[in-house]
Amino acid sequence: MNMEAYIRALETYAASRKLNLGDGGSVLSLLYEAYGDVNRIDDDQIKADFGELYRLLNGMPLREMDWFINPVCTLCRDHERAGFIHGVQVGIRLAQEIQNPK
Repeated sequence: MNMEAYIRALETYAASRKLNLGDGGSVLSLLYEAYGDVNRIDDDQIKADFGELYRLLNGMPLREMDWFINPVCTLCRDHERAGFIHGVQVGIRLAQEIQNPK
């Protein structure tokens, strides 16, 4: 079987199966979740940054601290996800340009 026939066979196989994306709404979301499971993002710099944030919020009741911390965490997660997805898109575009130079 040559490469073109193999690719057509793979496409046919994929088209005949329902894709299970788990909690994700797309393949990119699934890749992001899998990446996050394997590559924890709580490195020393992030821990230090959150330590500084907690220091600045020191003395504030815990419930009030949550009003600040929760949106900050959501913002960080959303930007990380957007960056991951954009990186994958750039990688795909690069592969296309390499395969089909102008």
